Amino acid sequence: MTDSYNDNSNFIQKIIDKDIREGVYDRKIHTRFPPEPNGFLHIGHAKSIWLNYSLAINNDGIFNLRFDDTNPTKEEDEYIDAIIEDVKWLCPEWNGIVYYASNYFQTMYECALELINKGLAYVDDLTADEIRENRGTLTEPGKESPYRTRSIAENTNLFIGMKNGEFPDGKRVLRAKIDMSSPNLNMRDPVLYRILRATHHNTRDDWCIYPMYDYAHPLQDAIEEITHSICTLEFEDHRPLYEWVLNNIDTFQVQPPKQIEFAKLFLTKTMMGKRYLKQLVDEEFVDGWSDPRMPTISGYRRRGYTAESIRRFCDDIGVSKAQSVVDIQMLEHAVREDLKMTAPRTMAVLDPLKITITNYSEDELEYLDAENNPENPKMGIRKIPFGREIYIEREDFMEDPPKKYFRLFPGNEVRLRHAYFIKCNEVVKDVDGQIVELRCTYDPETKSGSGFNARKVKGTLHWVSATECMEAEVRLYDYMMEDEDFDKSNFTEKLNNESKVVVRNCKIEKNLVSSKPDDRYQFLRHGFFIVDQDSSEDKLVFNRIVSLKSSWK
Repeated sequence: MTDSYNDNSNFIQKIIDKDIREGVYDRKIHTRFPPEPNGFLHIGHAKSIWLNYSLAINNDGIFNLRFDDTNPTKEEDEYIDAIIEDVKWLCPEWNGIVYYASNYFQTMYECALELINKGLAYVDDLTADEIRENRGTLTEPGKESPYRTRSIAENTNLFIGMKNGEFPDGKRVLRAKIDMSSPNLNMRDPVLYRILRATHHNTRDDWCIYPMYDYAHPLQDAIEEITHSICTLEFEDHRPLYEWVLNNIDTFQVQPPKQIEFAKLFLTKTMMGKRYLKQLVDEEFVDGWSDPRMPTISGYRRRGYTAESIRRFCDDIGVSKAQSVVDIQMLEHAVREDLKMTAPRTMAVLDPLKITITNYSEDELEYLDAENNPENPKMGIRKIPFGREIYIEREDFMEDPPKKYFRLFPGNEVRLRHAYFIKCNEVVKDVDGQIVELRCTYDPETKSGSGFNARKVKGTLHWVSATECMEAEVRLYDYMMEDEDFDKSNFTEKLNNESKVVVRNCKIEKNLVSSKPDDRYQFLRHGFFIVDQDSSEDKLVFNRIVSLKSSWK
């Protein structure tokens, strides 16, 4: 596997290279992706997954998927199943083994007892609000808890009592004893354990105390023998606590994991963050986590994005310490670059206008050759039916056109793609004055591919046979957010009301009758589309993946 995560511009790879040269670890390079199962993963997580996975693969190492399931009040099996599916989809050589932080609860508990025995942790009776009030500020030190001087024996007995369910939720916590005057607020006696009675998806009701993330995470990494714990930038200030935990547990003081931070991914016109995405789901602004408008991995998958294109996008944006916002069109460009080589072309008319070719025999039907993909000649050709009645796009005709309008209008001649020249001779309207039909003639000497070039036309239209076509529903998706910049506090007021437009009674080539969910096509002029899972034998439903053009370069 070759990708940009393994080149010399990647500062994380440089750190790994140095560690390998200096023999820092006597084991294989080992990375992990440690999601909390409290929502579906989004495109930012895809960057982290692919980074961790690529670094492991490119260094002949090991990659773990590990659920940080330490908060049973927010975790659901639905999220676990979705995350596993996402990682399988993105990482083709992943071994499928799943790890859980909850499998290490006993070890974490024993490590906490070790910290207490070393005088490095104590049981505190202050409430959460009191702990917060005593924490101090960036310019003022915190205040020590009056319970900080409890003896090792008393702290041990109280912590065992917490574990045995002798106290109500919130009554007591276990805190690290570090430094209440530290300039790093994370080091001011952080909470390590809280009492929480909630049924856990894995351990059920075995535990009524649960470790906090900053305590559990370094222990999970150490237990799994992770070498490089790669996190996003918001964890940079937490690194001293990560190292403090490992430096004070005897078992993990030799060759501990090394935490490295990198910049998160932010996309223009895209709301990120599981909390905000969950709000969209809960308040029914979208049709679930896998709605094709959502920036979740499952949403992009249903939208029709390929795993290859997302991996390519992650490679293209690279890895850095500098936080920035990536233009979403860069992601769409990666999708187009992948699909243009693999998606067969077809013709679809989304807003049909009927044409009758008056000099074409009513009983005649011929089959014309059409390339399936001019970018990939190996995909061959298909036969498309042509007869007296066809459909074109309504927008491809104007009764009174402006100058330099090269599509169809009365008296003008255009080419039908893969077919003939036609000329509009008559416009048929209904009683309300709406155009319902065009009557045209065709020139049989202008058949596409026949070599006849005596006459040129500037307009070429796509079309489908009116008698040999299928009807379909087409869903046109746009960006969720109207603006480039928006305030997260009121982001629902900035949602794009046109982010999903459903078009029914579209006309598509009959060749698509055997299509099945996840098949992808390029609809000429309209973009790339995927057959949606809502499709049935009676009705095909297509989602637009991306349009054909982008302004990104």
